[in-house]
Amino acid sequence: MRLKILLPFRVFADKTGVARIVAESRAGSFGLLPHRLDCVASLTPGILVYETEDEGQVYTAIDEGVLIKTGLEVRVSVRNAIVGSDLRHLQSAVRDEFLALDEQQQSVRWTMAKLESNIVHRLTELHRE
Repeated sequence: MRLKILLPFRVFADKTGVARIVAESRAGSFGLLPHRLDCVASLTPGILVYETEDEGQVYTAIDEGVLIKTGLEVRVSVRNAIVGSDLRHLQSAVRDEFLALDEQQQSVRWTMAKLESNIVHRLTELHRE
């Protein structure tokens, strides 16, 4: 298989000869082999594992994104990625960088929803007058 990991502004990895891929979605981990049916999956922050004959197993911490498998081509589009050989370091990077960002985004979204609600409420009051 050919694996491309895409970030918003660059290609993070472009690997050929990938024998297998393991990724994480909201439903849990799943694996891809070369002749699996085509699919699309929403990825959660976690560890993406792929294996090549030259490099062996490669661990990559990824942020949330999407995986698309078409034939022997697999494309993973994520906001951020970190490659490394120390699995503990990568797991802590996922926890500290990617999941913390999600909490910050949730806080921003909650604040925006509250502001929007207040605006709608005030517009309704103005309309009544």
